[in-house]
Amino acid sequence: MNDQSSQLAKWLLQSKCTVAFTGAGISTESGIPDFRSPGGVWAKYQPVYYDAFMSSRQSREEYWRQKCEAHPGMANASPNHGHNVLAEWGSKKLLAAVITQNIDGLHQESGSPHVLELHGTARKIQCQDCEIQSTVEEADQYVAGFLQTGKVPDCPKCGSDRMKHATISFGQMLPHETRKEAEQLALLSDLFIALGSSLVVTPAADLPRLAKARDAKLVIINREPTPLDSLADLIVRDSIGEFLKNVNQRLANPPA
Repeated sequence: MNDQSSQLAKWLLQSKCTVAFTGAGISTESGIPDFRSPGGVWAKYQPVYYDAFMSSRQSREEYWRQKCEAHPGMANASPNHGHNVLAEWGSKKLLAAVITQNIDGLHQESGSPHVLELHGTARKIQCQDCEIQSTVEEADQYVAGFLQTGKVPDCPKCGSDRMKHATISFGQMLPHETRKEAEQLALLSDLFIALGSSLVVTPAADLPRLAKARDAKLVIINREPTPLDSLADLIVRDSIGEFLKNVNQRLANPPA
């Protein structure tokens, strides 16, 4: 493990453009369950697809039931060592950006200066008709209101009942500009670090392939094997937070 952390520290110091790409595994260390894991929301319920949400009030009610069940775990979570180390690297210009599949907002809360949320954020609510977006505090109020009344909230601007979390639902397109910037960063990177992602959900999982196609070093830090392990220059099977703390120690005493 010391050899692996020393190797990544060396590459970080040599890199001109390092990009971090994070999945659910970095946030499970903050107590947020992976939706795909046994007992996760998707294991218990059929996800509500975007077209169904838009066309059916019953589907909107089911969407809100599922989201309200998951909301307290996210709202009460705090950044862990992994989030904090990435934020520190960003502030020290060792990291160009964090691209995340996560919707919990913990990278921003930890202070990462440049975060691209491919799948949006669960910390806010957005009207699907007029596109007005709530504050974090207002989102909490919408959730509390649904839990109390069972009624899908109406938009305060246009009156629509098609209010949903500002996340990307199944069947909904990724934001074009966010996806484009993420792809450009992957192509510019010479060190691409994937942390806590199964690397199976496309198009997000295509980003490490783009980086590797431009000869970037690919580091995969994940508890379980991924489909891209054969492309990796370094594979780490360890706690993300503990491993990144070890890398930070090596950065304080740079390897020769």
